[in-house]
Amino acid sequence: MKFLKIKFTNLIQIFIIACLVNFSQQAEVLALISSENHNFVSTAIKNVAPAVVKIDTERLVERQQFDPTLLDPLLRDLLGEPGIGPDRERGQGSGVIINENGLVLTNAHVVERVDDVSVTLADGTVCDGQVLGTDVVTDLALVKIKESTYSHFAPLGNSEDLEVGDWAIALGTPYGLEKTVTLGIVSSLHRDINSLGFSDKRLDLIQTDAAINPGNSGGPLINSSGEVIGINSLVRSGPGAGLGFAIPINLAKNVSDQLLKNGEVIHPYLGVQLISLNPRMAKEHNHDPNSIVQLPERNGALIQSVIPNSPAEKAGLRRGDLVIAAENVSIEEPKALLDQVEKAQIGKVFLLNVLRDNKEIQINIKPEPLPGLT
Repeated sequence: MKFLKIKFTNLIQIFIIACLVNFSQQAEVLALISSENHNFVSTAIKNVAPAVVKIDTERLVERQQFDPTLLDPLLRDLLGEPGIGPDRERGQGSGVIINENGLVLTNAHVVERVDDVSVTLADGTVCDGQVLGTDVVTDLALVKIKESTYSHFAPLGNSEDLEVGDWAIALGTPYGLEKTVTLGIVSSLHRDINSLGFSDKRLDLIQTDAAINPGNSGGPLINSSGEVIGINSLVRSGPGAGLGFAIPINLAKNVSDQLLKNGEVIHPYLGVQLISLNPRMAKEHNHDPNSIVQLPERNGALIQSVIPNSPAEKAGLRRGDLVIAAENVSIEEPKALLDQVEKAQIGKVFLLNVLRDNKEIQINIKPEPLPGLT
């Protein structure tokens, strides 16, 4: 009998512990619920949704001419002589108002080379827009709404505070469907855009599993506090899942400041094509009896080619040089060198430490503006 009483007491204790654990789990779930029975997502988007806009664009494109003698005579009688004139090409994207003056951040690919821009506000009002500047290297653009001041603009967060696993909420107008919200997490940080096949861009991206679809481009990615942490840029789809990417808001703020001030962003340029080198790759190369040169068995940015008449050629850089430091910062891979080049000043001496023929030398190079942007 005493044994049964002890066993019953133990069961009561286990039941109480289970109830407490269950209550704790429910409390964690309820912590995501506001007092009005709405979750944190609906609370967060109230800060930003009124500042999300739809951007419609038009540009004139010359029609491809064809030989009118090839037109069937019957169709010529019905349709008349074929005219020659431009077609109107329409595009669409999203954007977010970032201050009371009606400045809108969006993607460069949404508004570049367009003739007309219209901005549809959250309340349905359609306004004319003016493109103040675009930067194709970072795929960012700044648009001004040609109307009065605005009380609805989005609070901007700090993308440096992000951690993998943080909530990520994407807003925009995918496929022209306004006021669309999707939820996910930050899947990865500092994703190099070159690894996605965009060799003409210079930026690291926020990767998220929040659905980003065509038309979402230029819309905001926000955190659980309702602050903009990124500008939705592109999506890569695959079997079973899609990957979305956004431009960090800290970079977007810097670019928008330059676009507002100068109408453009100047990117320093050396004029070299680089590949990554590590000890394993160098050792395999050096063991090849057909190799012409021996590579240093260490990490660095190996110069694969030098562009003619570039700052690199003028400074004396050669194919096969291994860059191991820039401005006294160790270089382990090409991206590290590009990051340092982006911080360099146009026309000012930029110091490189290079291994050539197993000897370390220093080369002074003066970066120039990246050509072909203006």
